[in-house]
Amino acid sequence: MRWPDHVIWWHAYPLGFVGAERAAATAPEPRLGRIGDWLDHLVGLGCNGLALGPVFASETHGYDTVDHFRVDPRLGGEDDLRRLIDDAARKGVRVLLDGVFNHVGRGFGPFADVAAKGDASPYRKWFHDDLRTFEGHDRLVTLNHAEPEVADYVTEVMTHWLERGIDGWRLDAAYAVPPEFWHTVTDRVRARFPDAWFVGEVIHGDYASLVRQSGFDSVTQYELWKAIWSSLNDRNFFELAHALDRHNGMLATFAPQTFLGNHDVTRIATRLTDRRDLAHALVVLMTVGGVPSVYAGDEFAFEGVKEEREGGDDAIRPEFPPHPGDVPGHGDVHHRLYQDLIGVRRRHPWLVRAQTTAETLTNTAFSYTVGDGQERLGVVLNTGEEPAKVGLPAAGWTCAAGDAAFTADGAVVPPAGWAIAEP
Repeated sequence: MRWPDHVIWWHAYPLGFVGAERAAATAPEPRLGRIGDWLDHLVGLGCNGLALGPVFASETHGYDTVDHFRVDPRLGGEDDLRRLIDDAARKGVRVLLDGVFNHVGRGFGPFADVAAKGDASPYRKWFHDDLRTFEGHDRLVTLNHAEPEVADYVTEVMTHWLERGIDGWRLDAAYAVPPEFWHTVTDRVRARFPDAWFVGEVIHGDYASLVRQSGFDSVTQYELWKAIWSSLNDRNFFELAHALDRHNGMLATFAPQTFLGNHDVTRIATRLTDRRDLAHALVVLMTVGGVPSVYAGDEFAFEGVKEEREGGDDAIRPEFPPHPGDVPGHGDVHHRLYQDLIGVRRRHPWLVRAQTTAETLTNTAFSYTVGDGQERLGVVLNTGEEPAKVGLPAAGWTCAAGDAAFTADGAVVPPAGWAIAEP
């Protein structure tokens, strides 16, 4: 197994995490150390990967990059980032950076040159004839991915930071970029860094086909994310079972990045209408195939609503205190649940490619097995207000986490209960 098959990411949005100003700064403020102070928390949670949101110089929120070779002064300088990377490596923690290569901010050097010189600029072909912007955001100018010099630039950026110790890239808005562009870049980067891991941000579409065409290792599994919270809220496990069947098909090609939350969506603790379902959601995340990611703060049941307005991400990208012990909920039931279920995942690394088989399926009760070769686990979920009797293939099932009365071929699950069993 390669290292990505073992990784469990802890995902942080740096500018929010450290309480940075909204707008760009000029004098470096060494704040990345505040994330470094949370590395022991990450490890204690059971994670072994740090997935960082944007860290490069930008105009405001980080996704309007102006210099991919310079750390955002609101976070510090290159020495601060390299120190964080080195500190993480010493603790066995991989580091993933967020590459925004679909679009740039208007202060991006080549675009500023085009704005000043027009067609006389040597960078004019880096941008489309109509200087189009990204999804209606006037400050985000789309790059022309048909231009070979853009592929050269992106390749240079990615190898530059891989040389400095990172382990891979999340590729923002990957769905908006032609897959053949990504294939050109990933092939060239992989020639020098064969162990690098690339995950593309993809929301809709044929995930497996995009992976094949782009050269990505993975994409964000938004389809499963939606099915988890929606099926729990609607008391409709049929939706989740359908999504897991499609998820099985993806696993035949690649291991998707799975998640309950990230910097772009309403917090899972807010999204779910019944707080008891937080456990059910996490059980699914930690038992099905894929490369799981925990959005920082979800382990404390942070709440926050994503709004479609300026500043509408603030609630889901909050500042964190300097020390984990200062967070309300640190060491409480939900925090311990994350540790326990991540522990189950770590003890069964084969889950990364595991296929899911539904056994009992009703609106409020769901039992399934996950397996890879000779390895197998049983999972039972009940969102109803009465005990639920569910079936499993005949085996000597032993409860490994949660609470249920297992028999040779099933279990009785308490109201709003769940359990994971080993044969």
